[in-house]
Amino acid sequence: MKRVFSLIPVLIFASCQSFDRKVPDEDELLQKRLDEINWNEVSAYPSLPECDSILDKERKKECFFSGISKLVQERLDVEPLAALNPDLDTLEVTVTVFPDATVLFYSDSTAYNSIKIDSILQSQFADFPKVEPAQKEGVPVKSRFILPVVLRAERP
Repeated sequence: MKRVFSLIPVLIFASCQSFDRKVPDEDELLQKRLDEINWNEVSAYPSLPECDSILDKERKKECFFSGISKLVQERLDVEPLAALNPDLDTLEVTVTVFPDATVLFYSDSTAYNSIKIDSILQSQFADFPKVEPAQKEGVPVKSRFILPVVLRAERP
């Protein structure tokens, strides 16, 4: 019986040691998680409605870029953009998809009248289909990319 009573303080001391673990610091945990995130790549690319059923990230990306390129090309074929500058055969359109799913189209080149071209872009894309924004770690983020658009203009 004396052995049992002498063993109790040892067990109590040992159990107290197991409760004395250091709690991780919130800032250290946050910094560790931030270091793990690849800030140069999104978790999910923007998406058009016809691409929503695709699960593979790369195939979904290809679907989005081919779909948006086709839509942009179709809408700009309607308006004679090349008439503004006869030497213009390709237009680089900057597309920005905001976290709230709004889309902005503009051209920032100074080689031609960008004010007129931007007004044409805004009018042609006023009713553009809904685009789901890109996501980073499940949070919608702004994404920007440049689409080269070949203008179909007749040359003399």
